[in-house]
Amino acid sequence: MKKLILSLALLAFALTGYSQGFSFGPKVGLSQTKLDLKSEDFKSGDAKFGYHVGLFARVGLGPLYLQPELLYAQTKGEFSFNDGVSGDKEYKSNFNRLDIPVMVGLKFFKLLRIQAGPIASVNIDSKLKDAVDTVQDVDYKKTTIGYQAGLGLDIGNLIVDAKYESSLGNISGKIGGFETDHRVNQWILSVGFKLF
Repeated sequence: MKKLILSLALLAFALTGYSQGFSFGPKVGLSQTKLDLKSEDFKSGDAKFGYHVGLFARVGLGPLYLQPELLYAQTKGEFSFNDGVSGDKEYKSNFNRLDIPVMVGLKFFKLLRIQAGPIASVNIDSKLKDAVDTVQDVDYKKTTIGYQAGLGLDIGNLIVDAKYESSLGNISGKIGGFETDHRVNQWILSVGFKLF
């Protein structure tokens, strides 16, 4: 994990020598998350809101740019399980992660941007709330890789990003002994401010 963060930082600083601009600043935002379980035993619930806060850097390369970010993200998910006796029971998952997206984008008219890139998510503390009986053991992976894609706006020193995120691998292959393909899909809206 430390190697990944160090590599991203070195890449950003190395590119500043070839860049047409470097900016850095804080970033905050909201997300709407829905769990995708792909299992006959579980049903996905309603989408839940979460938040993220952290830092971004941007290196301009003509009309292209590279934008690595380091964000603490707190998201939630909901699903139900039918035990065959008392009907559907609802469960809530809480995910606390360190997200490291690296966006590559293209600017239009100095205002509009399109962007896409990979994201590494490191599990800090994820758990299943009020899990009892059959559904209690969830082995969340320490790190997952996914992708983000979306649009952005630059208005002075303010940046606005709207992105969709999905995981390329599952965050857990089993819930309480039941096989599942447990993934997080989310819509993200964030605002950043260029300090320089």
